[in-house]
Amino acid sequence: MSEKNHLYLVDGSSYIFRAYHRLPPLTNPRGVPVGAVYGYTTMLWKLAKDLHDADGPTHLAVILDHSSESFRNEIYDQYKANRPDPPEDLVPQFPLIRDATRAFSLPCIEMEGFEADDLIASYTEAAVREGWDVTIVSSDKDLMQLIREPAGGPHVDMLDTMKNVRLGIDAVNEKFGVTPDLVGDVLALMGDSVDNVPGVRGVGPKTATKLIQEYGSLTAALDGAETMKPGKLRENLIEHRAMAELSRILVDLKRDCPLPDPLDALKLGAIPPEPLKLFLDEHGFRSLSAKLDLGTAPAGPPTLPRAGAAPVTPAADAPSTPTLPSMPPIDRARYETVTTIEALDRWIADARAAHVVAVDTETASLDSVTGRLVGVSLSTGAGKACYIPLGHGGTDMFAEKPEQIAMGDALERLGALFADDAVLKVGHNLKYDIGVLAQHGVTVAPYDDTLLMSFALDAGKHQHGLDELAKLHLDHVCLSFKDVCGTGKSQISFAEVQLDRATEYAAEDAEVAWRLWKLLKLRLPLEGGTRVYEMVDRPLAAVVEGMERAGIMVDRDYLAKLSGEFANEMLRIEGEIHALAGQPFAIGSPRQLGEILFDKMGLKGGRKGKSGDWSTDQNELERLERDGVPIARKILEWRQLAKLKSTYTDALQEQVNATTGRVHTSYSLVGAQTGRLSSTDPNLQNIPIRTEVGRQIRDAFIAAPGHVLIAADYSQIELRLAAHMADVPELKEAFARGDDIHAATAIELFGEVNRDTRGKAKTVNFSILYGISRWGLAGRLEITPDEAQALISRYFERFPGISDYISDTLETARARGYTETLFGRKTWFPRIKAANQNERAGSERAAINAPIQGTSADLIKRAMARMPGALADAGLADVKMLLQVHDELVFEAPEDKAAAAGEVIRAVMMGAAEPALKLSVPLEVEIGTGKSWGDAH
Repeated sequence: MSEKNHLYLVDGSSYIFRAYHRLPPLTNPRGVPVGAVYGYTTMLWKLAKDLHDADGPTHLAVILDHSSESFRNEIYDQYKANRPDPPEDLVPQFPLIRDATRAFSLPCIEMEGFEADDLIASYTEAAVREGWDVTIVSSDKDLMQLIREPAGGPHVDMLDTMKNVRLGIDAVNEKFGVTPDLVGDVLALMGDSVDNVPGVRGVGPKTATKLIQEYGSLTAALDGAETMKPGKLRENLIEHRAMAELSRILVDLKRDCPLPDPLDALKLGAIPPEPLKLFLDEHGFRSLSAKLDLGTAPAGPPTLPRAGAAPVTPAADAPSTPTLPSMPPIDRARYETVTTIEALDRWIADARAAHVVAVDTETASLDSVTGRLVGVSLSTGAGKACYIPLGHGGTDMFAEKPEQIAMGDALERLGALFADDAVLKVGHNLKYDIGVLAQHGVTVAPYDDTLLMSFALDAGKHQHGLDELAKLHLDHVCLSFKDVCGTGKSQISFAEVQLDRATEYAAEDAEVAWRLWKLLKLRLPLEGGTRVYEMVDRPLAAVVEGMERAGIMVDRDYLAKLSGEFANEMLRIEGEIHALAGQPFAIGSPRQLGEILFDKMGLKGGRKGKSGDWSTDQNELERLERDGVPIARKILEWRQLAKLKSTYTDALQEQVNATTGRVHTSYSLVGAQTGRLSSTDPNLQNIPIRTEVGRQIRDAFIAAPGHVLIAADYSQIELRLAAHMADVPELKEAFARGDDIHAATAIELFGEVNRDTRGKAKTVNFSILYGISRWGLAGRLEITPDEAQALISRYFERFPGISDYISDTLETARARGYTETLFGRKTWFPRIKAANQNERAGSERAAINAPIQGTSADLIKRAMARMPGALADAGLADVKMLLQVHDELVFEAPEDKAAAAGEVIRAVMMGAAEPALKLSVPLEVEIGTGKSWGDAH
């Protein structure tokens, strides 16, 4: 330990909320919520461990907010007025968190009337006067005002334990573009929507930094406004000067608070285990208590690196990523084929004793709605797995069948296990298994899904199939389906596979799922994946399975009629295309089409692929259309009709389930990198939204007799989220007033609103959020790239918050490799620093949109997860949620319950963010009803 005194000040308030949002709800033995307490305790434990025997503290204190009120509320009564009340289950945890701090024998400091930041500032100044170094354990931008690195004098830096970096002068300059003494001036100009610090309207972080860099101080910038060129910025600086000066007072840290404990009282000694042990046992924190019993006190690796420095290699006994405990290699020869009730009862008893069991089902087809159950596999640990055959052998009544338990007897016992609250069921893509078992009246709960765990942690890094994850995380190659069932004409049903081979395949899947669960469950809280997994993804598996099972009716006769109309229209367009080409040819043949366009007609700008054939993809045809080539537009029309005919009007007729009489789409919970659901068989995401042809296809989806369909659609949700996330006052105010946002944008961009300018504004609004380039926008608006760039520049000038959001998002994505939604969903972009410009640009565009589109997806998922319970509580259990398409949910309701159902649906969707998140813009939901999906719009 260094001889020089070094004070560490832990911003405990930030720890509390980080802990609360990272962990699922937990209760102690007395039933008191302790999820945040446990998270806080583990974070404090890790901090102590990381600092032990390093060049760390001689003195340490945890600083907490005494309450939500401070002297700043007397200066400005709207200070922090927008902050929602803490969640109900967090309130009783606040005193327990203070107990946790004292259990570590650490000073826990707070003072009425002052915020934790003020106490941190006052202790910092007092320590510096004594010649001590100070480290502030926090990532709060306001505290960056305190950083200093004088030559030969005491240093003050910050330690961000979430990112494993120390923050010094360079980090302040990187974030704010100014020295620490001017951070308050930047904060005063930009304001803070979280604390309701007003700032100057229309001034975001980048503009604030630019002003302070140019003028040198807040006062100089405000004084210089009179001499600026006319514009919004000049007007806002002059009009809101008083608010900027008030904001400077609000963001200033009070550095002369009376110190509740003297500096010497903060001296850090060894952590005595007795009070900590008592606290851990009292609240049921068994894993931490066990470490103390083993003599593993908080102690460990060296201190963390400074921002920009090369990362320190973790000690061998403290890996940065958790690893599985030593386990025997997977040995398929150890698996048991369970063919007697006695053996099945033994496995069920083992599962109950372990309180966790991995589950997998095998079926005769891939359809979870009607697929015949063939067998069930279980795993209760490494090397412990079995297969329970239930439907092996031929389907013919005279076919020979191997010895196996009667399905009814087995499912009676397994059903009790799968519904047992005391046993966690684990699986990979459990949505499928839940659906298969639901055919037999078997419920699976509670459960963990390793597919969804992997997605919450590593979306964008790789795929999440069981075989891929086994190879990636376990270095194990699983038996493939074709290994046991063959391929092509020789492929057999799984029901025909010999039991020994079937056992190897099925039991392996269960054991691999169990092993993956052990690893991914460790990673979730450490890597910030718990919140989105528990609050968004995990609850959805059973709900989406219910939607798939419910299915939706389609009008076969109407589809056949529509297919005929599409075929006739395609023939008419085909004739026009042949006339323009001067000869007949196969329009569906890319090679023939390329030869017609670029060889025969001599159109310019074409490109050839690796095969040597001309490219005739969508982008190429749209380019030709923009160049005024008539045949290109006709080909695009023909292709759209051909796709809709084959994908929907023809295919849907064949996809009506013979058993249920309905169409059952299959949803993937991990199909889109940003978290959106995707659907297949049929894919309902690609039905055109705003075209007449799209409406005609929606008309084919109908309600059952005596019922209606309800379509509930979020209105402009991504723009609303952009207004909140980018903190754009103009957009937030417009949404609060209920304005037509596209009309408002048209006025900002074009000075007037009419059908043409509103349409262009709408295109710009959505295109900007997708990180569109000048060329992309030029193509959509049919203008030149220079005109498009002028529009983009004008948009950013009118809405600087959007520009700042895009810059900050890209900066974060490049630094971290991922973006996050408001619910903490990470989307990784491994190619965002790629040398290839096209790959890099594609990743950048996706990164700009991912937080917004991902948050939109999280919101509708939260609404979906709550919907069945909310409808049941309102006496509307017979109202069924059938479809989710982009920002829309479709329900089927008895006619006399449609109005009541609409109110419940609207309330659930509008409140989907709460209580986890309070949005600064209202969510709006449009409700429509009708006999068909088209009518409901």
